[in-house]
Amino acid sequence: MTTTLGLPDTIRACLFDLDGVVTRTAVVHAAAWKETFDAFLRARDGDGFRPFTPADYDEYVDGRPRADGVRSFLASRGVDLPEGTPDDPPDARTVHGVGNRKNELLLEKIRTDGVQPYEGTLRYIAAARARGLRTAIVSSSANTRDVLRSIDAEDLFEVRIDGVVAAERGLPGKPRPDTFLAAARDLGVEPSQAAVFEDALAGMDAGRSGHFGYVVGVDRVGQTDALYAHGADVVVKDLADLADLTGQADPAGSAGDEREGDHA
Repeated sequence: MTTTLGLPDTIRACLFDLDGVVTRTAVVHAAAWKETFDAFLRARDGDGFRPFTPADYDEYVDGRPRADGVRSFLASRGVDLPEGTPDDPPDARTVHGVGNRKNELLLEKIRTDGVQPYEGTLRYIAAARARGLRTAIVSSSANTRDVLRSIDAEDLFEVRIDGVVAAERGLPGKPRPDTFLAAARDLGVEPSQAAVFEDALAGMDAGRSGHFGYVVGVDRVGQTDALYAHGADVVVKDLADLADLTGQADPAGSAGDEREGDHA
């Protein structure tokens, strides 16, 4: 194992998920999804509707592309909506309409509250880059670039594979491994030479099925056992726990690293 980074010495690149790993936006995504789905279900079923739950988020939505999350969750409730088109208005009763409503709420919450990074992750990325490891951001979110710019972290990553790039290249989202495989390919490394850093169960599945060299689960919400069951080689509460980064300077200049209890 690489002494200071907690990775096998065969690893040459690190592939990081965004929400819940690099930034605290996972909890914002979860809130936007809940508001969206609860309003949809209430309008459909009346006061007796069953609310969207944290378990629903973990099982059907977390880590998946936006439209896939809509389809997956609504199918679990026996709802089959027409697909519509990506430019459907947010009040349209289509897969894309529901997804666009969620994104509208997400952006409103980000504008109101801002975005905070996980400082332990930023320290870890800085340490990895200082040791010559390649870095990529891999996210289902179409807002990845804007979020990274908002925390002045875009330059920490050589490659970005996000919802926009995945759509352009026709890459299926997590739990399929295609976006992570594309990031490794763009960095010029084999999957066996890359480590995946994820907090979502769908991301664990992607890391396992893509045969990556190491899969790190980041447990922000108390799901360590599930992360291991879905393919993690190791699970940590924070990436600073994976490496000896005590006392290192915060590369982003922000203070605090409170852990929250969570995409597209």
